[in-house]
Amino acid sequence: MEQVYIKIFTGSSIEVLGIKCSLEAVNIIPIIKDEPESARLAGFGAPSEMLQVFVHKDELAVAQKALAAING
Repeated sequence: MEQVYIKIFTGSSIEVLGIKCSLEAVNIIPIIKDEPESARLAGFGAPSEMLQVFVHKDELAVAQKALAAING
């Protein structure tokens, strides 16, 4: 099975929020994987507070440019 989404970032919720806004500014809607929130809603503890950002493989080049602009 071919992987359709590619992870481009792992970090805190504040960092992910900034990346999400930057990606949306270039018309990319990222997928945010929030395991700590999912664990909390299910009644379990989460081992870390790190979130993951995924984009569709066809949008990867544009997403990488947006990330590079954030990092300077």
